[in-house]
Amino acid sequence: MRRTSPSKEPDAILTSDWHIRETQPTCRTDDFWNTQWKKVAFVSQLQDEYNCPVLHAGDLFHHWKPSPYLLSAVMAALPAKFYTIYGQHDPPNHNLEESRKSGIHTLETAGALRVLDGCHWGQTPTKESFKVHIHRDASGDVEVRNILVWHVMNYQGKKPWPGAKIPMAAALLRKYKDYDLILTGDNHKPFTETFQGRLLVNPGSLTRQSADQIDHRPRVYLYYADDNTVSPVFLPVDPDVVVRDHIEEQEKKEKRITAFVSRLTDEWTTDLSFEANLEEFFRTNQVRKSVEKLTYKAIEDENH
Repeated sequence: MRRTSPSKEPDAILTSDWHIRETQPTCRTDDFWNTQWKKVAFVSQLQDEYNCPVLHAGDLFHHWKPSPYLLSAVMAALPAKFYTIYGQHDPPNHNLEESRKSGIHTLETAGALRVLDGCHWGQTPTKESFKVHIHRDASGDVEVRNILVWHVMNYQGKKPWPGAKIPMAAALLRKYKDYDLILTGDNHKPFTETFQGRLLVNPGSLTRQSADQIDHRPRVYLYYADDNTVSPVFLPVDPDVVVRDHIEEQEKKEKRITAFVSRLTDEWTTDLSFEANLEEFFRTNQVRKSVEKLTYKAIEDENH
């Protein structure tokens, strides 16, 4: 949703899914370490220009246990007034109960960011929300907006994969009427949705870290509280640094893994990656939390 009067300064910068990492994504041919910091610097410059909070909807890190080197780099580069929540990549083994062991908690302890009381990954919204108080003019009039920051997969249009049991953006707006703005993360594709003057914004990922994002245009959204609207700001990208050469080999690996897990249940689909298959399986089946934690731990130990 684009505002019609862009002359006013924004009251917040909306973003999500930065997935900051020390490793090189397979699909990238550039120096990704430097590329991601250019994107962070772009957002920092916007924050410095407008002096407004940055609201981030989860998955700041690609892995919950960043090295001291990566933590130091983040503390040096992170925008001021940075507010975030936990996505599934941020706590150990996707387990919020262990969040104090995470890099996010270290950054909060150091005063580099603030973790919101919003809705972390796997949680259900309550009436508690992050309120933005806006001084609209010289008379001191204040506009208060109820904002829900939530790391939850949702979508517009076609389902992101066959049989996906996740809500549409429009359904979230209709269900959670207490909020003027719902800022979501997890879906790396950007979109906005409106309903009866209320707004949902899913900013998408800040960088392209998989080959299927070759046409993705990273962006953040400037938020205007007076009329509850946003305007996108696109980040500069080099279109030639994302390649698909590794896809065929990866697909062969995925098929071998899927062939194995398909023996366990016929609900698994080749349209999803192995980890996405696991998440969908856990969503739709009664699996003990202890088993779920051990499974995620095994995957993260293998990938780290």
